[in-house]
Amino acid sequence: MRSEYPANLIKSGVRGKYVSRYREGTNVVVIDPDLHKIFPDSESVNRALRQYAEEHQISQT
Repeated sequence: MRSEYPANLIKSGVRGKYVSRYREGTNVVVIDPDLHKIFPDSESVNRALRQYAEEHQISQT
């Protein structure tokens, strides 16, 4: 821990305070670094997944 963080600030925190809200509204997927070169942003990932679903006749409902 860095010295500029006051100990009382750290101790006053509540562990897991926002975990339920995080789980409800987040769907983060971490991709490997080699794939990040191919899919650098959400748009490219979504485009590829939609194309895959279409080619494999996977329903999006």
